[in-house]
This record gives sequence, structure tokens and C-alpha cells, in this order.
Amino acid sequence: MLTSKQEIWLNEQDARINLLYGSVRSGKTFISLLKYALKVGEYPIESQHLLVGRTLTTLKRNCLLLLKDLIGDSFKYSLSQKTGSLFGRTVFFEGANDERAEAKIRGLTLATAYIDELTLIPEDFYKMLLSRLSITNAKLYATTNPDSPMNYVKTNIIDNDKIDKKCVKFTIDENTFLDPEYVLQIKNEYTGVFYDRYILGDFVVADGLVYPNFDKNSHISKTENRNYVKYYISNDYGTQNSCVFLLWGLGVDGVWYCVKEYYHKGRDGKQKTVDEYYADLLDFAKDCKILQFIRDKAPIAASFNLHLRRKGDFVSRDCDNEVLAGIQDVATALNRRLIKINDCCINTIREFEMYSWNKNKPTDEPIKENDDAIDAVRYFVRTLKITQPKYESLLR
Repeated sequence: MLTSKQEIWLNEQDARINLLYGSVRSGKTFISLLKYALKVGEYPIESQHLLVGRTLTTLKRNCLLLLKDLIGDSFKYSLSQKTGSLFGRTVFFEGANDERAEAKIRGLTLATAYIDELTLIPEDFYKMLLSRLSITNAKLYATTNPDSPMNYVKTNIIDNDKIDKKCVKFTIDENTFLDPEYVLQIKNEYTGVFYDRYILGDFVVADGLVYPNFDKNSHISKTENRNYVKYYISNDYGTQNSCVFLLWGLGVDGVWYCVKEYYHKGRDGKQKTVDEYYADLLDFAKDCKILQFIRDKAPIAASFNLHLRRKGDFVSRDCDNEVLAGIQDVATALNRRLIKINDCCINTIREFEMYSWNKNKPTDEPIKENDDAIDAVRYFVRTLKITQPKYESLLR
């Protein structure tokens, strides 16, 4: 069964470039893959086709598994060989996570292509792909959640009246098959720029505070003796900039508490050595059984991380330092009340209240100020995947 919006788009005439954009869970991936598969079957058996994701892993998760469910035995694929067969036609797979990816598709002659998460695909790759769609009546299909209004998808495709394109916005409220309670929960989990993009489906500038949903009444707790089930430490390392250790404890209520902080800025006082920082870490962690130390993997932290491994007092792992995805995870964790900050962590609280977007940048970038403790928060939330929802595979 299809929503009325999906049915209308499925039966409409296609342009050369066909883009579905809008909110999460709006049904754009499902209907675009269905239409793409049907279109591939219309081309000669010897025609060649392409499916693209930011990485092969995201392509499989977002598209290949769903396409297999839709088409069944008429779709076969090998991710390791980066090829498949769709209604007997050859389909290639590619990941395009940086500017060098465009070299992967030079020389191809394609009848169709499908791009997942187009705003995350480099523009050079997109332009090269258009040149590969060179046979008569070749088509491009793509889906994306919105990004900055300065992203090429908005400026060069959606707002460009000189090209043969059809761009259709899908919203979560148009997906009538979703449970209304689930829709309400999803809406409550996004805030600020993420709400505008992923719920309203609009291309908007990231401006103002990064975490406008940080609320003293909801997210700051009294420093008190409470039972913690397990402990972690996250670290943002600095020499002249601040070196931060955050102790995280999982409460019996299922909330992760930032129990206490270590915050030393070498520029404002004594610049410490690796040995001194490590001695401070041992003192900071005393009386707590630390399950894992989440280490900063920036180049400046290399010597400290080597020292950490050599000493062997902590089990450690590299942090996941994906900035925008991590910021979104922290915002979601705040909305779900999954994390709280003890009131003794004065620097962490201060940074939450000051950390801002750089509105003068063409891409989404926070201002590199008031971001040391806040980065350690992001490393913890993102690395442990504490916000990963039950419906994670559907949030696209």
C-alpha cells in the first residue's frame, strides 16, 4: 500500500533528474527505490546502472536491503564485488564520501543512477555522474534530507530552473502509515536546526546556539551520592587549549550522569606534560571502576594516548569524532533525557550555554570556542551510541 503522495509521484512522468527530499520517515526512500527498480526494468538487458551511497555500508543499510525486500529474487547483489543484477540488468555500487570518489565512475555509460543522501555526496561526484548518464532517456533518482541552503543540492538543483528536474518535498505528516504516537515522539526528539530540516523538511541555516534545548531544570542535576551501575571517562585533549576528562556514571534510573569534570587550560596557567596529565587522570578516576576510557583521536592527543596504552591502567578506545552526527546525537540525548550534568561540572554547563553555530560559514560548522568539554560530551554520546533508537534503520 502507498500513501496518496507516494502514489501520485509513482505515476507522474519523470524528468532527467528526479529528487525526493524532506523529513525523516516520510516514505521517500521506499517509493523512490520502487520507482527506480521499475524504471531499470524498462531499459535493454545490456544497459548498465548505478546505485550510490555515502559509503557502501550506508548504501546497503539504506537501500540494498530494502530493495531486496521489494523485488525479491529479481534483485541479486554482492557488496564485496560492488555489482548486482536487477531484472537481469547490471547494477554497479559505489561509495562517494570524498572528492576523489568521482574517479571511480569515469568511463561508465549509464542508463540510470540512484543516489542515497545526496546532500552528503561531493558535488564533483554528482557532476561526473551526470556526464555518465549519456544514453537516450537516461535518468537520475536521488533522495536526501535537507541541509544548508548553500548546499549545491539546493542552489544547483532545487532552485535551478534551467535544468530538466523534478523535485518533490515529502514530510513525515504525509506518511499516514506511521503510528501517531511514534510521529509525536520523533518530533519531540529533534530541536533547532535539526527540527527544521528533519521534521519540517526545510533547507535552513544553522544559526544561534548548537544546543538550544539544553535546559537547566531538565539537564542539570545536584551533585550527590547516587548509585551508578558503571563508569566511563571521555577525554578532549589539549596542551594550550583545555584538557578535559569527564566521568560518566550510569544511574539506576537509566540516565547517564556527567558525575564530575577535570578541566585544565594550559594557556591560562601552567602547561602540563603528558606524565602530569596522566597523574591527574589517575587521581580523577580513583575509587571508580572505569569500564572504558574514550580517548580523543586528534593528532595532538597521540603522545598522551600512547602513554595511556603503555601504562595499561585503563581499557581505552578511540572516540567517534563525526561532528554533525555527534551534535545531532547529543541533541537527541538531551531531548530524551538520556544524559544529565551534575552541577559541579561548571565548565561543561557553561559550554552548553555558549556553544554556537558559525553563521558565516557556507557549511554547518560550530564556532571553535567553548567546545572542549562539549566535545568530550559528544565523543561519549556518539561513541557509545546511547541514542540509537529502536527504529534506527528507518530514520532516513
